[in-house]
Amino acid sequence: MHDYSLDREAAAGRGAYRSAQDASARVTALRQELAHWIGASEHEISLHAGGTEALNAAIFGLLSDGDHVVTTAAEHNSVLRPLQHLVDRGTIEWTIAAVNEAGQVNAEDVLAAVRPNTRLVTCVHAANVNGAVQPIETIGTGLRRLDPKPLLLCDAAQTFGYLPLDVNETAIDLLAAPGHKGGMGPLGTGLLYARESIHEHLQPTVFGGTGTSSESLQMPNDYPDSFEAGNRNVPALVGWLEGLEARRGDEDAAKILQSTAGRLRELAEFMYSELTSIESIRVLGTPTNLVLPVASFSVLGMSAAEVAMILDAEFGIEVRSGLHCAALVHRPIGSPEAGTVRVSGGETTSRAEIAELVAALRQIAE
Repeated sequence: MHDYSLDREAAAGRGAYRSAQDASARVTALRQELAHWIGASEHEISLHAGGTEALNAAIFGLLSDGDHVVTTAAEHNSVLRPLQHLVDRGTIEWTIAAVNEAGQVNAEDVLAAVRPNTRLVTCVHAANVNGAVQPIETIGTGLRRLDPKPLLLCDAAQTFGYLPLDVNETAIDLLAAPGHKGGMGPLGTGLLYARESIHEHLQPTVFGGTGTSSESLQMPNDYPDSFEAGNRNVPALVGWLEGLEARRGDEDAAKILQSTAGRLRELAEFMYSELTSIESIRVLGTPTNLVLPVASFSVLGMSAAEVAMILDAEFGIEVRSGLHCAALVHRPIGSPEAGTVRVSGGETTSRAEIAELVAALRQIAE
């Protein structure tokens, strides 16, 4: 990213000169790479400034007056707030499927909430508060049997690049994810997958130049151009491409994801085992199937903010405290009013690092 910004930075799709062509080629290569990881086609991928922007583009680009939406209480505010905004305006109605004490939704509850006018079902692949993986494939398979079939939007922020997720096998119509987590990219990058069959139903939410159809005062009809007004952050996208290519090498993404999922599961089991061994720590919302090394907990007699501050200042361990931008999942899992301490591991996290965290928490608890 540094070298590209200094020596070759140019706008993609905005000129015929050499550096602009190079920028366009790199953006195209990124679309192809992203598509490879989720079983899609490159023309089904639009690029955005993060997962939140991608989710907003999907929600506001699809829904209209009279639509009904089904979602879950495990969703991030990036989904809940746009939907609440449309509810407040009287544009849509929505039904929120409850989650259990592990923060997981029952697929049958989601399917049972579908109405004849249900336009969209949204389901996060894994909850950001505790890593609980949701039954996205069961929901997608169930929706396939309905007529009319609502579209399925998946928020894959916690799982893209970590867990296998094929959009065709799971019947996902729209999928949003940021680049900066399992995607191996920098902050401020994101993708929106939209199945080709629904492109004609998507309306742009941001208007401006695209480098195509410049003679028209209307946005292009073709996706992803219709969703990419203005210049993309090419240096960041180049960084994202480099990260994914370096991780994949010559291997198939599906094999890498299977291997990564196995390592993350082992790390999750170790993390939960160690955290639950500390008497004055209460682990909240333990998933029934440990898949991701993400956990929320509280320490007896201490606020989440206090614990996080001590871990950072005294031990150099960075965790997050609070409600984690997820408004509805905390009551079911029994969070304190001020939220939880959340620890999140990734592909490069080691058992030794988890052990170091646990040792620090034992000192704090004592």
